[in-house]
Amino acid sequence: MNMSMRLLSSEFTCPTSVNFLFSRPSVRVSPFVNKHVCNRGGRTARLSCQLMHGHLEESYRRKKRLQVSLQKPDFVRTLLIDNYDSYTYNIYQELSIINGVPPVVIQNDDWTWEELCHYLYEENAFDNIVISPGPGSPACPEDIGICLQILHECRDIPVLGVCLGHQALGYVHGAQVVHAPEPVHGRLSDVEHNGCQLFHGIPSGRNSGFKVVRYHSLVIDSESLPEVLIPIAWTSTSTLPSIGSKVSDKYNGHEVQSDQSSFFDSFLPEAGNGSSNLIDHGQTRNARVLMGVRHSTRPHYGVQFHPESVATCHGSQIFMNFREITEDYWLRFRSSHNKENRANSNAYTQVSSASRLYRDFCRSNNAEINTVDQPRRVNHGDKHLALNNTEMNYKCLKLKWRKFDHLAGQVGGAKSIFCQLFGHEAENTFWLDSSSTDMGRARFSFMGGKGGSLWKQLAFRLSDQSDGCSKGGGFLSLEDSEGSAKTIFLEGGFLDFFNKELQSYHYDKNEYEGLPFDFHGGYVGYIGYDLKVECGVTSNRHKSKTPDACFFFADNLVAIDHKNDDVYLLAIHEESSTTTEWLDDTEEKLLSFTGSKSMDFERQYSHPSTFSSNKTGFAAEQSREQYIRDVKKCLNYIKDGESYELCLTTQIRKPIEEDLCICCSSPERFLQLDRNDMLEAKPIKGTAARGATEEEDKQLKLKLQLSEKDQAENLMIVDLLRNDLGRVCDPGSVHVPHLMDVQSYATVHTMVSTIRGKKRSDVSAVDCVKAAFPGGSMTGAPKLRSMELLDSLESCSRGIYSGCIGFFSYNQTFDLNIVIRTIVIHEGEASIGAGGAVIALSNPEEEYEEMILKTKAPASTMLDYEYRDQ
Repeated sequence: MNMSMRLLSSEFTCPTSVNFLFSRPSVRVSPFVNKHVCNRGGRTARLSCQLMHGHLEESYRRKKRLQVSLQKPDFVRTLLIDNYDSYTYNIYQELSIINGVPPVVIQNDDWTWEELCHYLYEENAFDNIVISPGPGSPACPEDIGICLQILHECRDIPVLGVCLGHQALGYVHGAQVVHAPEPVHGRLSDVEHNGCQLFHGIPSGRNSGFKVVRYHSLVIDSESLPEVLIPIAWTSTSTLPSIGSKVSDKYNGHEVQSDQSSFFDSFLPEAGNGSSNLIDHGQTRNARVLMGVRHSTRPHYGVQFHPESVATCHGSQIFMNFREITEDYWLRFRSSHNKENRANSNAYTQVSSASRLYRDFCRSNNAEINTVDQPRRVNHGDKHLALNNTEMNYKCLKLKWRKFDHLAGQVGGAKSIFCQLFGHEAENTFWLDSSSTDMGRARFSFMGGKGGSLWKQLAFRLSDQSDGCSKGGGFLSLEDSEGSAKTIFLEGGFLDFFNKELQSYHYDKNEYEGLPFDFHGGYVGYIGYDLKVECGVTSNRHKSKTPDACFFFADNLVAIDHKNDDVYLLAIHEESSTTTEWLDDTEEKLLSFTGSKSMDFERQYSHPSTFSSNKTGFAAEQSREQYIRDVKKCLNYIKDGESYELCLTTQIRKPIEEDLCICCSSPERFLQLDRNDMLEAKPIKGTAARGATEEEDKQLKLKLQLSEKDQAENLMIVDLLRNDLGRVCDPGSVHVPHLMDVQSYATVHTMVSTIRGKKRSDVSAVDCVKAAFPGGSMTGAPKLRSMELLDSLESCSRGIYSGCIGFFSYNQTFDLNIVIRTIVIHEGEASIGAGGAVIALSNPEEEYEEMILKTKAPASTMLDYEYRDQ
């Protein structure tokens, strides 16, 4: 690797005396006093600024002793502090490539100060620290965790703060953090800088090409900066009107189509009412918004914008420059002996606790750090990826299949095939239809019913959700092909059980080598929104009326290739069985179908006899006024920095008599994993009605494509999905081949992006789902905080709506949608969920109209169906 040997030591002065190390802290709190700072969720948080003089003194003595010239290393080891953000793993992906080794990721409350000092000063485990973005304020300990103490005490460790981390750097040294002139989320600005080492090789100023993405409602007031903090970057424009049609993805070369002296111990946001005690300066007193600072004597830097965003230009260069800053800093203070000892530490193993990290360090003392492809544990929602296989009962499955060329059209198409083969079964049937073959959107449909000896049904309900403190666990009801049923309690929750179930299947890849699709039999069903409690959320406020997850194990199924008009029959069985009875019977039926017979079956089974209509129309869960009021609450949360985007939803309902039935017309892919281990998400954000004329339709489509609001919505979710995939994908593999494409459907235009990445070999299919569920387009960002706020606003459980429907093949491929534009019929009621993303640019009345627009198509379908049945 070719590296410059520049040493820009003028940017910061290394410690030269003990008096400097023990200088009076510039943050205005007593160094030994616990001080009440904020109260959120009924818990009192305290800010402790007790100095750790022993560690600092030892650090100083070590540096004086080891001040020698060294060669730069082949890798840099970063401790990445996650402030419960939804973009942290975008930084992780960047650093994994730039540093030559993935960073260790911990959340801001994982380690005590003593544990952190152990790894920094005794184990010498890290070369630098990066503090992530996050919701909230640096003044609230629950938002910023250990980061303030790091910035105050670790004066001898290079630190880069991003967004919230940048604000924390200002706050800890006495600067005021205030409301920005306006909240800016998912929007771009030109930035100019002073040419310091962090911005080396990056252009500066308006129209220079240095455009950055901003996600923030708060800023450091530049006029309150203390002398120890030096401003290094500012906005040179407010915001830019359009992201543009082409943005370069930085990864792997992929291309994309009041009283100034007052100290803010009391300006903390209060969750629950969308308000805060933040002092609002209206406009910052400087016309330009501060975008970067550095400490005058410490290697500490902060940037307000997001260099890791897919739409930020030169973001990778900033992380490269921080690596070089780190190398330059340590070059003078590390002896070769000390560096060799440090290289034996396993600094690329991610952990969720100090004890796990310590064990991994010890276990890896002799490991060579020469690749980024080594197995690693993932913190956060992925901390339990390692699976205990000791209790598994492995099953060896065999696949038999038959292909019938160009048959689908001859027997009336997919609808006819379903009606004739499965229409007589009132229950336990499925039809995953993907017949929209235009523009390559879809190609295959899958259908089936209660099948052979391996068929079974799983229905899971979370326990005691209504008490507001459920963290997982629930009751699983199982029914087999013989009708035998039982219920068991799953202490570890459904997804852990499901993970073990899928991994218990052994199979021969050669058996499906000739199939052009990835579903070869396995589980078909849905995961409800409330299963978010198994993916990082602490609780559900509401209880779902429908099961929280429900799946069939489909051992017999029909697949239709709409591109080639082919029909496939597939059957899986255990190794000991050789039966082909279902294949033989179904082939005989299929070949006996004729066009006239097909139409007879369609007429007979299009309207089930069990259906009982009700002429009552749909009633809204919330009135127009209530929905608009909730949108305004969302805007207040966004203004106070609690969220960048909140996907608010509601439901409409009408009486109907029918068993559980899900009629879904969602065009949105949540997540797909193919046989080549490629993950793909296709979030939709941005919706507009179709026009009455061709010209009006073109204008509405163009208006959507150029809408700054819709672009901001979409970009925020693209960056969120890149983060979610980044948690389970190989470093450098996550990319965005399509950014903000506008696609047209029967009633709406939608803005769709595509995110892809290569799944790591040490994670399973269910691990991938857990890393990304619920889909970010239905939550907002940062995801965890946004879901907590939405739970406090919405009046009922979303149930199946906002979850996902699809299949998990027995060989661990899967394809899942986002449950939108869907009718759920259950317990005498039909319900339709709808909503929209609320961002700082949102208009409450327009948000209500967009929500109503999204209910029209499924509601009309339901009412038309009732009318035809009369």
